[in-house]
Amino acid sequence: MAATSFPRIFEPPTDSFFLFGLRGVGKSTLAKSAFPSALRIDLLDERLYHTLLGDPARFGLMIEAVAPKSWVVVDEVQRLPSLLNEVHRAIEDRRIRFVLLGSSARKLKAAGTNLLAGRALKKELYPLTPHELGTRFSLVEALTTGTLPLIVRSQDREESLRAYVETYLKEEIRAEALVRNLPGFVRFLPIAGVCHGQTINTSNIAREAEVSRTTVQGYLEILEDTLLVKRLPAFQAKLRVRERAHPKLYWLDAGIARAARGTLGAVGSEERGPLFEGYVFTVLQAYHAARRLFDELAYWSPAEAKHTEVDFLLRRGKKHVAIEVKSTPRFNEGLLKGLRAIASLGGVERRMLVYAGRERLRTTDGIDVLPFGAFADELHAGKI
Repeated sequence: MAATSFPRIFEPPTDSFFLFGLRGVGKSTLAKSAFPSALRIDLLDERLYHTLLGDPARFGLMIEAVAPKSWVVVDEVQRLPSLLNEVHRAIEDRRIRFVLLGSSARKLKAAGTNLLAGRALKKELYPLTPHELGTRFSLVEALTTGTLPLIVRSQDREESLRAYVETYLKEEIRAEALVRNLPGFVRFLPIAGVCHGQTINTSNIAREAEVSRTTVQGYLEILEDTLLVKRLPAFQAKLRVRERAHPKLYWLDAGIARAARGTLGAVGSEERGPLFEGYVFTVLQAYHAARRLFDELAYWSPAEAKHTEVDFLLRRGKKHVAIEVKSTPRFNEGLLKGLRAIASLGGVERRMLVYAGRERLRTTDGIDVLPFGAFADELHAGKI
């Protein structure tokens, strides 16, 4: 495998599309590989950025020679949302196709843009899955320093992760003026890192970060808009209004979550569970982005049954797939409590336990017990 690229499961659309993903996830590399002859406009080039900032119409002149149905790649498009007017015109009048790469959707939303009113699909790229890493995949490394291509290629992953968080604060937050109270955000970030894989309690976070609850909500939106985290809602059955409502918070890369909270080094026993669960979440999201894996994704935790939970509930139409994740290397029947309880939900066509052991099993009541590698293989083969 080449040292500079990985075979991605993402298949580019045949028409214009936005491709969002956190910095270093490989958007530019993928675009260069998939569209080698495309005109590339990189808004990280400060000279070009300032030229177009002062004269957005210049963008139209730059693509004037592009033939109809040809491709144009615009990198870091969120830096100049005003260019989307010219993009819209080129799509409509000249049938030019665009790949619009972005590490944040926040400025696009703030500018009131409607992402070209459906004229460009919205896609996402995620950190590397086991099959994208191939022989370079290590579950230990995935949980310790993550699977972001930028970090995987680094000679010193821990130092690169520290620099990544510092760069994020400098480039994404301070330079783009996303928050007014930068010290408050700096206090918030490691607390958010600790919340990886947990239900969100904004009151507790606000108290620890010494900011208001509404400020915490705003900070969480920034993390989502800059594509570092996602919030997973609790399952809401139409006839069961007492289901727990608080969402869970997942960072999309374990290494960044650990760097944000300042706990790099060997993974501690108290970290392993949330990190393992979080990586399964990221892999599910990656395959969903590439293959539309589910209609909805939630976690299941009924209010009437305390301490009973299933980590992931995938809905496809009226059917569900329930996935419980445990970081233990040894199987025991106690790990199946949530999966057995969820059988009463109805419409659950498959239940599976994903764990860190090696033995694949099937219980008498139909629950699949899968080592993580077997789970990843089934997911890649389209069997989940």
